[in-house]
Amino acid sequence: MDELLRQGYLGNPAQLVTLRRVTVNEGTAKGTELIQVHTAGGLALDLLPDAGLDIGQCRYRGVNMSWMSKNGYDSPAAISSHEDEFVHTFPGGLLYTCGLRSAGPANRDGGEWHPLHGRYHSLAADHISARVEGEEVVVRGTVRETALFGPVLEVERTIRIPVFGASVTVEDTVTNRTPRDEAFMQIYHCNFGYPLLSEEARLILPPERETIPRTEFAKTGLGRECTFDRPIPGEEERVFFQKMKRDFRARLENPALGVAMDLTWSGDTLPILSQWRSMASGDYVLGLEPTNCYIMGRHDERENGTLPVLNAFESVHHTVKITFAQL
Repeated sequence: MDELLRQGYLGNPAQLVTLRRVTVNEGTAKGTELIQVHTAGGLALDLLPDAGLDIGQCRYRGVNMSWMSKNGYDSPAAISSHEDEFVHTFPGGLLYTCGLRSAGPANRDGGEWHPLHGRYHSLAADHISARVEGEEVVVRGTVRETALFGPVLEVERTIRIPVFGASVTVEDTVTNRTPRDEAFMQIYHCNFGYPLLSEEARLILPPERETIPRTEFAKTGLGRECTFDRPIPGEEERVFFQKMKRDFRARLENPALGVAMDLTWSGDTLPILSQWRSMASGDYVLGLEPTNCYIMGRHDERENGTLPVLNAFESVHHTVKITFAQL
């Protein structure tokens, strides 16, 4: 972009890229800050510093790619850890991070209460910076989940978006800031909706994988997990755990729309892809969720012997990248 400025094609980089911080002034998200990013490559999305620096609505070349729930954007102040209150505030969005100390059903572990999908999204990021650096939009922030006499899990998040491209890369460093080991669970809950998702769409997964249905109803969908139906009133959701052997990627194509989405992630730290397939009318969504667990909740994961642990002062690095392109 500097070269275009030198050559005189531009007088202001904002002609090609928008990076703007705004505040919502009405509705359930009133008072919530958004960082709006629009690129010359046709990507437009909202980053949510008040909600763990997650990612909300996303459009590619003016067409919606992400899924938004009936709730819409939430305010972290409205989130409650009581039972399953999650269903009344969950906004969806391109990325909803779950964890850090539990993910999956609400549960009690060792006498401590853990809400459905954890507390991460209710935590505001600190030390926010949002800049155009060369030919990238780079947004950084720090999120900490803490408790008196308890854990300190810290996420240093960096989001990179090319000015001339249509991709978003999320890089997280998760650190245990205490002298004792701490169990941690994390899901990168990436949500795709209409019109990218429709009966015309198809999901392409690596052939070398093991598919594990989460429920008996999900088992009835084996063999159809990569195709989609028209919205079905009252259809129950299906969840599959996809265990890749070595190729950690997923591709969603919609030939009728002429758009493809590629999802890649660090399989060494996020070995499982949870696939959430809801064909229900009004709740029509495909969730592709790189994760380090089986999403059973902290207590059941511990009982199952699959609860991940971050050692004292240890760090782990996760990367998730979403790319949109025309077919």
